[in-house]
Amino acid sequence: MKTIKGPAVFLAQFVDKSEPFNSLDGICKWASELGYKGIQIPTWESSLIDLDKASESQDYCDELSEKVRSYGLEITELSTHLQGQLVAVHPAYDLMFDNFAPDNLKKNPRERTKWAVETVKKAAIASRRLGLKSHATFSGALLWHTWHPWPQAPMGLVEMGFKELAKRWLPILNVFDENGVDVCYEIHPGEDLHDGITFERFLKATNNHKRVNILYDPSHFILQQLDYITYIDHYHEFIKSFHVKDAEFNPTGKKGAFGGYLDWADRAGRYRSLGDGQIDFKTIFSKLTQYGCDVWAVLEWECCIKSPEQGAIEGAKIIQDLIINCTDKKFDDFAGGKTNDEDLKNILNI
Repeated sequence: MKTIKGPAVFLAQFVDKSEPFNSLDGICKWASELGYKGIQIPTWESSLIDLDKASESQDYCDELSEKVRSYGLEITELSTHLQGQLVAVHPAYDLMFDNFAPDNLKKNPRERTKWAVETVKKAAIASRRLGLKSHATFSGALLWHTWHPWPQAPMGLVEMGFKELAKRWLPILNVFDENGVDVCYEIHPGEDLHDGITFERFLKATNNHKRVNILYDPSHFILQQLDYITYIDHYHEFIKSFHVKDAEFNPTGKKGAFGGYLDWADRAGRYRSLGDGQIDFKTIFSKLTQYGCDVWAVLEWECCIKSPEQGAIEGAKIIQDLIINCTDKKFDDFAGGKTNDEDLKNILNI
């Protein structure tokens, strides 16, 4: 068993042009005052980190770490969700995902992919320089448009898709391996890695690369109606990162899992601020603790009703209350006594 670290907060949804959310100092002070002990840093936010410098300079990384520690915080992971998404993009999504790329690479998918691959590699080096062991990202998707295929998927299409996805990621995974950092793919709708089966397909396609791991976020499973508790039983050895995000699923006679193209607030499945959804986090924290998962509990705020500021305030306390301090003794030790082999034989009557 292992006590989960936290509470921590993913900063992506909080970065803003206004204070205190427009600088690393400001957002660290804000997070610390709310009771957070860690921050997950989105590497595309230049106000928080210069990824190029972090991959090139140990001095820069030492200064960054010291600044964060000065507020009583630790960096839990770096995130390349947006850049990881661009490692694999089907042409149907090119224009929409161009928003994640630098202006000079827009409408140039081939060069955009090369940039994304090299950027995620930089995050591996930066993670090592910062003393981190895990990294949060997306896999990207070549097959997502076929997840409910009509017409039916041609024979061999899925296998070819995962083979190509693995081909793109293997050079990145090797750089992470050289730097001693695990790649934690957020298992997420819109990604080719969106459930247990697809994770296993990708793992197999990479020849069981030891750096292929999971960012576990149960909110994405309740929207799929996947058993997010049993998922931990199947994949706990791969869970190296953890987003604490709530969700709910309330189907009606008019709408269900597909969403009806509705805005988030009107969907049957929608993300909610921590404590306002249906997810059984008490059982999740118990299982992750019992399995000894070495993770930070990182709040990810995404809610169509509640403000991010209120969600962050409430989330810190909820996570703190969910964290289980592992016991170092058995509850019935008081009733035990000294034994020897003869006593044991007598008890068994042998």
